[in-house]
Amino acid sequence: MVKYFDINEQKFSIRCKYYLGKDPRAVTDIVIATYGFGGNKDNSATEKFAERLIAKYKHFGVVVFDWPCHGADSRNRLLPDECMTYYQLVVQHALEEMHAEKLYAYGTSLGGYFTLRYLKEYGNPFHKIALRCPAINIYQIMTADITDEEQAKLNRGKEIVRGYTRKIKLTQEFFEQLKAVDVRRMEYFDFADDMLILHGTKDEFIPFEEIRQFAEDNVIELLPVENADHPFSDPHIMDLAISKIISFFHPE
Repeated sequence: MVKYFDINEQKFSIRCKYYLGKDPRAVTDIVIATYGFGGNKDNSATEKFAERLIAKYKHFGVVVFDWPCHGADSRNRLLPDECMTYYQLVVQHALEEMHAEKLYAYGTSLGGYFTLRYLKEYGNPFHKIALRCPAINIYQIMTADITDEEQAKLNRGKEIVRGYTRKIKLTQEFFEQLKAVDVRRMEYFDFADDMLILHGTKDEFIPFEEIRQFAEDNVIELLPVENADHPFSDPHIMDLAISKIISFFHPE
């Protein structure tokens, strides 16, 4: 079963999607799933994960939400600090309004970056945290293809546009906020026992060696996924990743 709902707080309206079994009262554990830049709450990767998890464990539900400027969100300029506010409000809603007894985080790409930020800025409300191809080098990724003409526009206070199904406006403030928070320079020892990173050996955006070093430096369990690209586009590889994450969240 799928339900859509909005969280209206602090002058924001956060569009959410909730996957759950037939009996809402059976849900005690909620996974907050976050996706990458340019995606939306209706992405197929989250849907596949949620369906597999809920089919096996009726007490789980999965909440995914639209980042600012993504999907059905009404904002027109993306700012990392506002993404963090959205994340915090969704966590708060899951605990206070949905009465989750345990929260879990499943962060992919940009969502992985914001999950790592969340831990340092708000503390850890999660029982366990799984990150798939976390964009720990997000500033470098987002600035790599900026042309001289686009940089001149940013310097003049203008916007540049990125995105796929929806075009997203980015300003110099967006890039400055990203640059200011480099999760690679932070320590995650306090959270490491409850974390798992899955990363493709053929990721074209986040070098595997960089993730390996980050995991080693923070004593986080890393599961290399052979031949996986950044989006885990091979269905068989995605199925493997989902199985590993479900087993991590709910060991037999």
